[in-house]
Amino acid sequence: MSTQRVIVVMGVAGTGKTTVGQLLAEALGVPYAEGDAFHPAANVAKMSAGVPLDDVDRRPWLDAIGEWIRNSADRRGGVVAASSLKRAYRDRLRAAAPGAVFVHLAGDRPLIEQRMAARTGHFMPTTLLDSQFATLEPLQDDELGVVVDVSGSPEDITERALAALRRLPTHEN
Repeated sequence: MSTQRVIVVMGVAGTGKTTVGQLLAEALGVPYAEGDAFHPAANVAKMSAGVPLDDVDRRPWLDAIGEWIRNSADRRGGVVAASSLKRAYRDRLRAAAPGAVFVHLAGDRPLIEQRMAARTGHFMPTTLLDSQFATLEPLQDDELGVVVDVSGSPEDITERALAALRRLPTHEN
């Protein structure tokens, strides 16, 4: 049995990673994991206080997600929502599962800020959006992935993501 792709839904806070990730997993019939659930409590406390995480803070989080990706790729694939803002973070995840595919949810700052302000019960304050955009390193040509615009409904975004993923070359690991 060949390994299955794991899709990492990436982007700055407020782009809809959780919602779109869940819809993608449902459409593909694979498990879903929420990347925020892999954060140690200290990371959540730091972000809740409006303090951006640094690379040292993110290492255990990335390693935990990487373990989930590796296990999922060895089984039937999966979808995980994880910001993966820097190339180095994506490289760390790819080290766990080289066939991981990234779906970068991208949009303009005013739309994303509006969506962040409207959501309730999330630890990430809108004050950290500037640091998210400053940290973001978009997918590069040598990275397996697609960029999907976040305008429209979650269902519209998911359909665009599925169409873009279908256009990617298949792989054998």
